[in-house]
This record gives sequence, structure tokens and C-alpha cells, in this order.
Amino acid sequence: MSTNMEIKDRSKLLTEQRNPRTINVDCKTTLEIIDIINAEDAIVFSAIHKEREHIAKAADLIVNAFTKDCGRLIYVGAGTSGRLGILDASECPPTFSTDPSMVIGIIAGGEKAVFQSIEGAEDLPENGAKDIQQKNVTHRDVVVGITTGGTTPYVMGALFEAKKRNAKTIFLCCNPETTPHFDVDVIIRPLVGPEVITGSTRMKAGTATKLILNMLTTTAMIKIGKVYENLMVDLSTSNAKLADRAERIVMTVTGVSRNDAKVLLEAGFGSAKVAIIMHKLGLTYAEAKKRLDANGGFVRKVLQ
Repeated sequence: MSTNMEIKDRSKLLTEQRNPRTINVDCKTTLEIIDIINAEDAIVFSAIHKEREHIAKAADLIVNAFTKDCGRLIYVGAGTSGRLGILDASECPPTFSTDPSMVIGIIAGGEKAVFQSIEGAEDLPENGAKDIQQKNVTHRDVVVGITTGGTTPYVMGALFEAKKRNAKTIFLCCNPETTPHFDVDVIIRPLVGPEVITGSTRMKAGTATKLILNMLTTTAMIKIGKVYENLMVDLSTSNAKLADRAERIVMTVTGVSRNDAKVLLEAGFGSAKVAIIMHKLGLTYAEAKKRLDANGGFVRKVLQ
């Protein structure tokens, strides 16, 4: 089955059309340009809201992969789309203490493409398939293909290969006209309209992508017990800022002083979750850790 999109005239794509509201943007003052961009960005939120049910379905697939299948979330994209996937993946370990292999970002052209454009890297579907093969994708994983235009051959090849391997597949694009020539589990399609600068999908389409990826991982992490109330209780205390935040989280939940929070965290081997449970229930580290593990890592369940 072919993975290529047969688009004879890309100018017909929504993301490639000229924006009638910005035709004369080059004649505007600096402040007027800023206001125009801001007004266009406001469109993004309603476009995402219309896709909330699809986003929720995708998030549930990710939760199932994490909890039932011990699987991974893998983002695949080219250019801006690929960089945004890598950005979201890279922020999960410090924020939620996830293993770096749990959420992965893959970009056409490899690591070098994160920092500079690699011309032609996105044009070969076989390269996308090869990258999925190298990651040993299986039925346990969820693969999100990010292509704002909806036509990137590299992403299509990756998604098709993931589908062949029985992984769950999610297609994220910003065009109404483009759909893979094979079945995917979820399509997320925020229609943000033509860009301020024609075809520059790093703008509204990129913003929509960033927001949606935030929603997917944050929702999934909440659903697997990485958050208590609205606090990141499973953060990694790998630098001074995060150590300070962990202390403040323990202080907020328990009401203890800064010094006592430090003592609790030391006794809990740096885990804010364990430190909170130790204080709240008067338990040793071993007892608190056992209770936490027995309740799937959910602080709320232990305290209830």
C-alpha cells in the first residue's frame, strides 16, 4: 500500500493559502504587525477546542500504553513538527521522573535536523519506516505522526510502518484535505486557517501542535499518578530549581517548614510523593513506598 499523498497542487491546501487578513502586513507598523499576529494566534484555541474529543481519545490510548502494555509514546515529524515532538518528549523526565525511553521524539534527518534544516530529509517515506524499525516499535507503543500540512512522506512512511507493527497510530495535521491512505486510530485536525506569512506553519499550526502535545503528555501523566492535586509530585530533583520546587510542594501539602521539608525529602530519597505520605500517615520510607506501589503510584489513593 502506498504511503504517499497524491497532492497535485499544494496551493489548494488550507495551510498553503494566502490569509486575506494579512495581505498588507508588510505595510504595517511594528505594533500593528504584533496585533495582527496576536489576533491570528487567538484562532488556535477554538480550533483545538473543536478537536477535544479526538485529543481525549488519543490521550486514553497513551494512558493504556503506559499502564497496561508498558509501552511508549513516540512522536515522529519533520522540521518544526519534529522539533516540537522532541521538545515535548525531552520535558517529561524532569517534570514527571519518567524514563527517557518512555516518551521519544524522532525527527527526519536525525539529531542534526533539530538545530538546522536538512533539505530533503522529509521527502523519503522509507526513511520514516526505517526509523520506526530502529526503535523496535511494537503493538505496545503509540506513534503520533505530526505533519501540519498532512503530506510529509517521511511521517507517512513512519506511520505506515507503525501500523504494520500493530502500534496505535495518531495522525496530527492542520488541513481538512489530507488523510493517510491507510487506517489510523485517531486523527486530530485543528483547522487554524492560513498563516500570517503564507505557508509558514511554524506559526499558528506550530502553536496548535505544541498545545496539543502538551495536552497529550500532561493528561497522560495525570492519569497515571504523576500529579497530586495540581502539583508535580513525581518531579526529578535534578537541579536547584527542581529541588526547591520539591521542597515547596512538600511544604504546601503537609504544612511543614522549609527545613522539615528538606529533612522529609532526604528521608524519602528525594521523592516528594514518598515524603508526603511519610508525614501524612506517620510511616517509614519502606512503609510509605510499599503503600504507594500498592496503589499504582497515586498519592491520593494512599491518603484516602
